[in-house]
Amino acid sequence: MKRFVLFAMTLLLVFALPVWAAPAPWYRWQGATGDIVCAQTSPGEGWTRLPVIYVDPRCQRRNIRATEKERTRNTK
Repeated sequence: MKRFVLFAMTLLLVFALPVWAAPAPWYRWQGATGDIVCAQTSPGEGWTRLPVIYVDPRCQRRNIRATEKERTRNTK
């Protein structure tokens, strides 16, 4: 019986872990020539990340909570 309970709890934990994962944020990046792209990581050298955080790959829907957290972190 103890093995069954331990096995059940292990399965529950293994399948519950992905629930806590959050998607990676999207950012707008501005290149040296003025081009702007939307990506999760830097496109390369010479790109500057703009301060607003987005939740979609088209950089249309802002993540207001994350943007506010980053603003308060940058002001400290």
